[in-house]
Amino acid sequence: MAETADDLSTPLGQTTPRRKRRYRLPFTGFQLLAVLLGLFLVTFAGFALFNDNPLGGEPIVRVAIRPPTPAEEKPAAEPAAAPEHGAKAASRHETPGEPKTVTIIDGSSGARHDVPIGGGEAAEKAAAGEPAAAPAMMAGIDARLLEKSRYGMIPVVADGLKPFTVYAAEADRAKAARMPTVSIVVGGLGVGAAKTTDAIMKLPPAVTLAFTPYGSDPGKLAERARAQRHEILLQVPMEPFDYPDNDPGPQTLLTTLGPEQNLDRLYWHLSRFQGYAGIANFMGARFVAADAVMQPIVREAAKRGLGYLDDGSAPRSVAASLAAGQLMPFARADISIDAVPTAAEIDRALAKLEDLAKDRGTAVGIASALPISIERIGLWAKTLESRGIMLVPLTTTMLKSKSS
Repeated sequence: MAETADDLSTPLGQTTPRRKRRYRLPFTGFQLLAVLLGLFLVTFAGFALFNDNPLGGEPIVRVAIRPPTPAEEKPAAEPAAAPEHGAKAASRHETPGEPKTVTIIDGSSGARHDVPIGGGEAAEKAAAGEPAAAPAMMAGIDARLLEKSRYGMIPVVADGLKPFTVYAAEADRAKAARMPTVSIVVGGLGVGAAKTTDAIMKLPPAVTLAFTPYGSDPGKLAERARAQRHEILLQVPMEPFDYPDNDPGPQTLLTTLGPEQNLDRLYWHLSRFQGYAGIANFMGARFVAADAVMQPIVREAAKRGLGYLDDGSAPRSVAASLAAGQLMPFARADISIDAVPTAAEIDRALAKLEDLAKDRGTAVGIASALPISIERIGLWAKTLESRGIMLVPLTTTMLKSKSS
């Protein structure tokens, strides 16, 4: 109608210009965006449903792996030599990728030394409470005195024989009964081959050597000690007062564990090597003072024909009374020889041992394998008998004390 009205009002001979008709889109902008989004979702859903992709769309990184060239291969790291130490307290610390270590703290001087523990896989399994590979049989061991456990071979009484008597070092016991005697026990061995070898080779055979269950191969070193006619003991890690800040190492006997768990841990320690005449506490001031947890341990060790050495560091230790109740060979260390590791103090401690031996008939000293300790003990032992005192293995002192 608008166009007809325009034609009537247009002068004759002229035409009315026609308006251009606008093209209109079938969708508004919002509707078009919605259509495109719907198409995208349909396409994505179809891809997810019908594409065989087990990773479910997770990102994938492809890395080309090539074998290392000889120049890139690195040799295995050499095991670190264990520093010398006197074991009074210890704290264990671990760093991923590095061997576990025990920080040994001398109770008198406060000196700290880091010592690697365990034989790699054996220590890892011990810390996790898993069985480790059984150590190889040592030379000179009576197979009748061994019993199989889940960790390896452990001592047992058989055919009327006990490990205490079979593995005691030779000594002139008749002579020892007539004169004052001194026994020296050097402990903390088996960790650090160099210091252990020094103790084995430089100390007189009458000195008793005590080995911890740790180290790369304590059995090999213990075997060497016995070959040099040393009597040996096994040191069993026990809970100190400030555990776990001070930690004796894997499989420590704890006051918080039940008897079965502590006995299982004891079996692990007993299986690390063979040929020892008895056991001794390694740390353990809290444990050895608790009758309820100590009693099963002492009873089990006595049943297996072993003696017991109390290192003398815990005044409230119940080990003596428990051992007496089991008719178990027992001794308690009287003096820590190198509590102050200087030549003068070590000589003074050895002189005190002589005085005790003259007064009581027997005396027991305990030391660590410090170079200065080995040197002073070695020199002292050469002239001891000239002063009317006999140096004897610990088992001889235990038997002498029991008979007196």
